[in-house]
Amino acid sequence: MSRGYNFSAGPAALPEAVLRQAQAEMLEWGKARASVMEVSHRGKEFVACAEEAERDLRELLDVPANYKVLFLQGGATQHFAQIPMNLARRDQRADYVLTGDWSEKALKEAKPLVRAHVAASAADTNYDRVPARASWDLDPQSAYVHVTPNETIRGVEFADIPEVGDVPLVADLSSTILSRPLDVARYGLIYAGAQKNIGPSGLVVLIVREDLLERCPKDLPKIFSYAEHAAQGSMLNTPNTFGWYLAGLVFKWIKAQGGLAAMAAQNRAKAELLYGYIDTSGFYRNPVERSVRSWMNVPFTLPREALDGPFLKEAEAAGLLALKGHRAVGGMRASIYNAMPLEGVQALVDFMRDFAARNG
Repeated sequence: MSRGYNFSAGPAALPEAVLRQAQAEMLEWGKARASVMEVSHRGKEFVACAEEAERDLRELLDVPANYKVLFLQGGATQHFAQIPMNLARRDQRADYVLTGDWSEKALKEAKPLVRAHVAASAADTNYDRVPARASWDLDPQSAYVHVTPNETIRGVEFADIPEVGDVPLVADLSSTILSRPLDVARYGLIYAGAQKNIGPSGLVVLIVREDLLERCPKDLPKIFSYAEHAAQGSMLNTPNTFGWYLAGLVFKWIKAQGGLAAMAAQNRAKAELLYGYIDTSGFYRNPVERSVRSWMNVPFTLPREALDGPFLKEAEAAGLLALKGHRAVGGMRASIYNAMPLEGVQALVDFMRDFAARNG
């Protein structure tokens, strides 16, 4: 068996160089004479590792000094609830912009905790676009505005950062963080599950403006309070040490590639190659408006559903893995995060072209 090209939406492919380094260090990490998974999270070795990972992430994203960087747990889904718990009163309004399944889930989790208001939605067009900013019903007194800049399932991506005035902009950036430069200062809070462009599942990176931590209710259990986690340097409880360590290796790898500008160039090239073939094939179809197509998640359909099974079977045999679309929408989906090389996308396009020629 040999490694294939992994197009999974998450947990997703990790850079091979990172996996090899982790493999080499699995039994004896640094001078610890033990695995990184076996040392104390409060010991000097791991604390140094954690601090270096944070420094590298701050450098990559140019995080302003007045923002805290937290390494937490629970996946993005837990923070769908934890964000309103920390940033809003129960009687306060929070505005949600719906662009797909994950923003819907964020809204659902927030409803018992805050007056969650649908400020805009693309549900009526089956989430094939981002609602025009002029149509958003925002309240300047809202606790925050929540957006999902990239919808992993349907492949819809914001073309820019929306202007929302003085209300803090909160964003689930799980699918796009570290794929290109980002103006962190435009946001009040950013959160991201690690399992796409950062590292393994089970880790969440959260970046929050310090003044927003003052909103955290004093009677909130400490384990749910971002202010408490920030005060303890993300060490309030035992963190996901292996995930944090691996994230640090990924940050080093991105820096070695040339940073986020280089990542952006590579990711744009991969997306243009795949969409370019889909649009000219006459066989495959992408349902998303071209101006908001995701660089990271590319859904596509075949002319007949009966072809889906053979396509997936033959693709896997060719070493092209995890191309089945999400159960909510069917079809196919190729996730082409940072770790996917251009060669992998070219291999997919070559396979798609051959399959179309044989089944058109």
